[in-house]
Amino acid sequence: MGKKQHQSDKLYLTTTEWKNSFGGFKGTTKSNADFRRLPFNCCSISFLPVENPYCTPNGIIFDLASIVPFLKKFGRNPVTGEKLEAKQLIKLNFHKNAKDEIHCPITFKVLTESSYIVAIRPSGNVYSYDAIERLNIKTNTFNDLLTNEPFKRDDIITIQDPKDLDKFNIQKFAHLKNEWKLDDEDEKARRTDPNYFLKSINHETAATLEQMKTTKLPEFVEKSETSIYSNKQIRTNQQKLDETNMATYSTGRLSSSFTSTSMDPVTVMEAAVRDENEIRYTRIKNSKKKGYARLVTNVGVINIELDCDLCPQTCENFIKHCANKYYVGSLFHRSIKNFIVQGGDPTGTGSGGKSIWNKPFRDECNSKLQHTGRGMLSMANSGPNTNKSQFFFTYRSCKGLNGKHTVFGRIVGGIETLSAMEAIPTDNKDRPQSDIVIEDTIVFVNPYDEVDAELKAERERQEKREVEEEKATGTIRSVKSTKYSTANDTTSTSQIFRSGVGKYIPNQVYTNAKKVAATTDEDNEYSQKKKRKLASTSSGGTLNFNQW
Repeated sequence: MGKKQHQSDKLYLTTTEWKNSFGGFKGTTKSNADFRRLPFNCCSISFLPVENPYCTPNGIIFDLASIVPFLKKFGRNPVTGEKLEAKQLIKLNFHKNAKDEIHCPITFKVLTESSYIVAIRPSGNVYSYDAIERLNIKTNTFNDLLTNEPFKRDDIITIQDPKDLDKFNIQKFAHLKNEWKLDDEDEKARRTDPNYFLKSINHETAATLEQMKTTKLPEFVEKSETSIYSNKQIRTNQQKLDETNMATYSTGRLSSSFTSTSMDPVTVMEAAVRDENEIRYTRIKNSKKKGYARLVTNVGVINIELDCDLCPQTCENFIKHCANKYYVGSLFHRSIKNFIVQGGDPTGTGSGGKSIWNKPFRDECNSKLQHTGRGMLSMANSGPNTNKSQFFFTYRSCKGLNGKHTVFGRIVGGIETLSAMEAIPTDNKDRPQSDIVIEDTIVFVNPYDEVDAELKAERERQEKREVEEEKATGTIRSVKSTKYSTANDTTSTSQIFRSGVGKYIPNQVYTNAKKVAATTDEDNEYSQKKKRKLASTSSGGTLNFNQW
């Protein structure tokens, strides 16, 4: 198999032969290892395409959502490591064509990684250097080509020079070398979750971990003389079992008691009881119904559409808070331009508020609902599964919040009110200098009341039907109620009517059974006598005992 003539005739290729003489990997060269290029339209912190681009005086591009928190914590340029202040940042205006490609607005040439790109400091407009050189430098007329705003020769900022790409080399970025990382509150809270350090898990493991989160451990009674897994101590199904909440699976206690000696014996297959909220939320999801509410503020009115079919628990929390006037009088205590405006805290501090269940509830992040566009409604939290009452509206797309916060609605009317909120100046703590107060909350459509009324009507019809069946059959209701009873139901204890065999059979049933048994015995005796008579008269008077 070797390529050389005098090589030993092996039936395989060695690693060295495959690497040097054939198509094997040749190894990482020093030039490739020392240089990793970042595209010019990507943020130098997050390495993602910029949505709200800003640049430094030397032309390094950042996204506003990434550079502002970085400067607040470190106060340095993430690429060079030099001191940098927020007031030194320059807003950039990229122009795109019909194909959503960045191009020069003068020459209409698409700007690529080999283009010479510059920006004008006063206006922030981005052009190709060819246009600036021909129309500004050579003619000695330093006016912006779009806005006609005057500028100086020093105001021309080089964004990308194909002959000098050193500032795009990721390997030399200071925040990577020095490991400058933004450990925000959300990140710290996520690290407390054991699943944070699991890079990849299969579906079975993920389902098991999710079940472990929702499973409550039994409350052990130390002084109890019975087994720690006694039926008297573990009572998970406290709800009354009926046709509405009866599950299609059992509690599993019958099989557990059969295979484990630590469990008390159970001889009845018990149907599990579904959680009431699970039933309600499932019906709302199937109905595809939306909720509608209104927030009346001192700067305008906001109409909201709520995705109850996608985030039922989050929407129920918000709708009931609105119906109970929980938000009335509270402030929008946080406003960040081009980012979000946050409210829903009655204390106005940003650390208060509670849910309708008086405890935090889980996230309901849905891939169909993203922080895309202006006016999206989402839940504020301090980490995974810590939602209470605070919420926020987006001023623009915030893709970095996807998967961390639950999007559950959007503004469908009053977007100009959101613009008025964004125009209010804020202090250095992002608190609006003029109070934005929620004066009233109105709920137009509440799908949860409709589902509750539907479930109540179903149970009433079921109760009425059972009463009619009892009247028709003449049975006692206490005995009839054991149809859906479980072993945890203390009211379904057996009654003893007599001693000996059949002591649990009611008197009326026992008497009827005895009458039927006596009638059957008489019929059997009559049939036997008839057979004997026929046998005696057969065979010409000869006795035949074959039928005995």
